[in-house]
Amino acid sequence: MNKKVIRQPFLRVELTPPGDKSIAHRAVILNSFAGGKAHITHFCGGADCLSTIRCIRALGVKVNRSSAFPDVVDVWGVGHNGLREPENVLDAGNSGTTTRLLAGLLSGQAFLSVLTGDASLRSRPMGRVIKPLRLMGADVQGRCGGQYAPLVIKGGPIHGISYSLPEPSAQVKSALILAGLFASGQTSIIEPAPTRDHTERMLEHMGAPLKRQGSKVTVSRPTTPLRPLSLKVPGDISAAAYWLVAGAIHPDARVKISDCGVNPTRTGIVDIMRAMGAKIVVQSKQTVGGEPVADIIVGPGPLEGVELEGDVIVRAIDEVPVLAVAACFARGKTTIRSAGELRVKETDRITQTAHELSKMGARIDELPDGMVIHGVGRLKGAVVDSHGDHRLAMSLAVAGLVATGVTIIKGAEAASISYPGFWDDLEGSIRH
Repeated sequence: MNKKVIRQPFLRVELTPPGDKSIAHRAVILNSFAGGKAHITHFCGGADCLSTIRCIRALGVKVNRSSAFPDVVDVWGVGHNGLREPENVLDAGNSGTTTRLLAGLLSGQAFLSVLTGDASLRSRPMGRVIKPLRLMGADVQGRCGGQYAPLVIKGGPIHGISYSLPEPSAQVKSALILAGLFASGQTSIIEPAPTRDHTERMLEHMGAPLKRQGSKVTVSRPTTPLRPLSLKVPGDISAAAYWLVAGAIHPDARVKISDCGVNPTRTGIVDIMRAMGAKIVVQSKQTVGGEPVADIIVGPGPLEGVELEGDVIVRAIDEVPVLAVAACFARGKTTIRSAGELRVKETDRITQTAHELSKMGARIDELPDGMVIHGVGRLKGAVVDSHGDHRLAMSLAVAGLVATGVTIIKGAEAASISYPGFWDDLEGSIRH
């Protein structure tokens, strides 16, 4: 599917973004082995989260999502020892989160599982999660010595370990926490930099034996069933990021994002845009289901180039493509480092972001772990390609809103992976 985006004279956005994808995945997975029913609202209906539902159902868990209310999901947890061997291969689609978290969960189950996905998923590295699981005694096999899916997991007794993550990864951390809940002894994970902590927050509310001390998370097998956790999923700040950037670079914009998650491990996009000079106000803060939520208001203003690396990039890793769009309109140059993980996402996001934006007149130099974006002050419409990457598709749409002429985005349907209503929201924002 191709989409046409035309430069708009003004931009008016007031919306709640779709439910946070990371939290939605975890709500289904963690409640699957709790001791009762969980009611989840504002669920993200993107393809990735639906892959998680499909896999959890195949493990014998009743998960109800009605066609009348697709953002409402009920999960009937089967208890700590209630998951059953799937009758077929578990298909995670395009979802790396589903694959890595389930690899941890299934390692401690007393049955055989096979995890696979689409061609993109099967090309993404799995070794960084398989290595520590094997140290716990898990029998996990995969292509190229366990580097790539399909993964064959022969579940059985596993034991706790103390493991220092060689690089920040919330998915690997969460996989080891899940495995630790089914392992003998304690499992400790030490992070080199803070990553999103949704798994820890949810498990604490569910009564899991989990402790956090600085950069270390320690977990052990529960002695009583976990409490089911019903929650309203906060709006996804990764989805909100496209509107935040659009509001900051469009000359006549008014953007308000309501009920958005502002977990401090995820608000790198806000901190970066503020550092660049964007006019951002965060208000009406509250806590919902253990997660901080707020309204975010942004308006246009002159932006300055910045140098970004380290923890702030870890907290904004998914937003780097749209940050590159913002940097095109900042004075001077913006340097992004510590983002090497982007080379092994749905596509090589560093190369493809630089390549596609260059078609629109951007000047971007690639770095091994990032890029240097030169502020050119303007972009021009062009025919660009998402390469099947949802974040690139939406970033190019933001670029098209402020580019002269017409922008045609090939593969625009990729946005549905994380934000099914993106194109409808975009059309609504320019019809006011």
